[in-house]
Amino acid sequence: QVQLVESGGGLVQAGDSLRLTCAASGRTISNSARAWFRRAPGKEREFVAFISDSGISTDYADSVKGRFTISRDLAKNTVDLQMNSLQPEDTAVYYCAAELRARDRADSANYYYWGQGTQVTVSS
Repeated sequence: QVQLVESGGGLVQAGDSLRLTCAASGRTISNSARAWFRRAPGKEREFVAFISDSGISTDYADSVKGRFTISRDLAKNTVDLQMNSLQPEDTAVYYCAAELRARDRADSANYYYWGQGTQVTVSS
């Protein structure tokens, strides 16, 4: 069984930075593409960032381009999300997803494994 565990969330002020980490345990999925999604209060889960199995290809939601950076450490089997210039609208529970099973990387339905999420709250 695969487990994804997110960490690094917290309460920060607008303009601050946070770094989220997604660690995988259980059956090895080190070659799996990963992504970050988020769900704000009262909203649907939305795509944030994607990184390919090799780490060479990345993709971002327009709302976070230039502020967020996704990266992975293949040796540690972790994926990080560096979030800079955080704004109150970034407040959400952030989820890590793994094993893309279809073409559309921004569709949450196409990921097989999910973490429990970590809360990010940005105050103005």
